[in-house]
Amino acid sequence: MADTSQNSTPSSDEQVQREATRRSRRAFLVSGVAALASLGGWRWLVSQPKEAGIPWPLRRVLDANGKLAGEYFSDAHLAPVFPKHLVREPRTNGNVGLGSNFDPATWRLQVSSLAEPKRIQAFTLDDIKALPRVEITTELKCIEGWSVVVNWAGARFADFATKYGLATPDGGTTAASADALAPYVRVATPDNAYYVGLDIASALHPQTLLCYEMNGQPLTPEHGAPLRLAMPVKYGIKYLKRIGNIQFMSQRPADYWADRGYDWNAGH
Repeated sequence: MADTSQNSTPSSDEQVQREATRRSRRAFLVSGVAALASLGGWRWLVSQPKEAGIPWPLRRVLDANGKLAGEYFSDAHLAPVFPKHLVREPRTNGNVGLGSNFDPATWRLQVSSLAEPKRIQAFTLDDIKALPRVEITTELKCIEGWSVVVNWAGARFADFATKYGLATPDGGTTAASADALAPYVRVATPDNAYYVGLDIASALHPQTLLCYEMNGQPLTPEHGAPLRLAMPVKYGIKYLKRIGNIQFMSQRPADYWADRGYDWNAGH
């Protein structure tokens, strides 16, 4: 009789192969279930009502991150400064609110204060230039990933707000405490087509400028003449060109890019 004992028990190689196959099938099933769960979760997420341009769960995450960043924000936190020989002209990036029918000769900065939100005060460029001139050379960081060193010159936003009592509830030039200041500021182009929302701490940061010069020259129309924001602690989407309107507000204002799904705070 022939000896068949060698065929009754699987060899060690066969056992290894069978175990590998079993584990591969299990891993495939687990991965498949996880993928379906992820797909289901994603479908649920994108089906939720939108809040400021994106599904509300994502907006809650962005707002939580912004709140945390705000708690750590400080006037003592300054963006790095650079020597002037490193400056370059930034890209023009975007022309929303920069219509060609704009007449710089008739431009006025329209401002409403916290104390009198319905009263509009008009300021000329000479009014801005009468404030102490500040010059800084910092890095403009675009949310698209590029950056460039730029020299900015203008008046501190804080000096402007303080001189005219724009951020205080009584119209005075000083507030009893920081909590008494307007918590938010809305800045927009003359036609309101482009607008940014700012927390008051960022607006009054010592490096936030109402800028009228760039790299030693007056602003050009494509770079926001006659007046634009320069905010080195924020990404470039907050550097609003051709400022036409400023409102000091008690409620958080809308923001052009936040309405399209970006972070409202846009700090870095």
